[in-house]
Amino acid sequence: MNNFSGIVLAMILKKDKIKVQNVKFSDKRGSEENFIVSLPTMGRIIAIDYGTKRTGLAVTDEMQIIASGLTTVDTKDLLVFLKDYIVSEKVDKIVVGLPKQMDNTASESEVYIQKFLVKLAKTIPDIPVERVDERFTSKMAFQTMIDSGLKKKQRQNKALVDEISATLILQSYLASNF
Repeated sequence: MNNFSGIVLAMILKKDKIKVQNVKFSDKRGSEENFIVSLPTMGRIIAIDYGTKRTGLAVTDEMQIIASGLTTVDTKDLLVFLKDYIVSEKVDKIVVGLPKQMDNTASESEVYIQKFLVKLAKTIPDIPVERVDERFTSKMAFQTMIDSGLKKKQRQNKALVDEISATLILQSYLASNF
């Protein structure tokens, strides 16, 4: 069995891959080899907390480890925003909140989300969409705002609640899939 030790001398991050150059490996006998290695990077995952007026968005980092709030957009502008975002960033998946009642039946807002999902599939057909239970995310988002010390006036910002809710949906997805 060979015991190799390695030194990475340079890493170049590119939009679609990580290129590692000048990698030296040597075995116990002292023979060395140089390698150039290219590793594919992952795209981001976008989470959507869909609302009839506003929609909260969250996104992962490129390694799909950290979920962060992205923004809140007017729902009428959502598809245009997503198309523009996908042009500028590599996106592997879209996660959309699945609103359910306590008895596990669909919430009233699911009708609007289903219509949006049809439009989304036509507009961005190449990116898979998954659904994640979003029960309690708005309450959890509001509690997060309280816990972080936001003043009452700041907590009334519904757009921020939507963005935090999308982040919670994305965190839930990441926790259950990785």
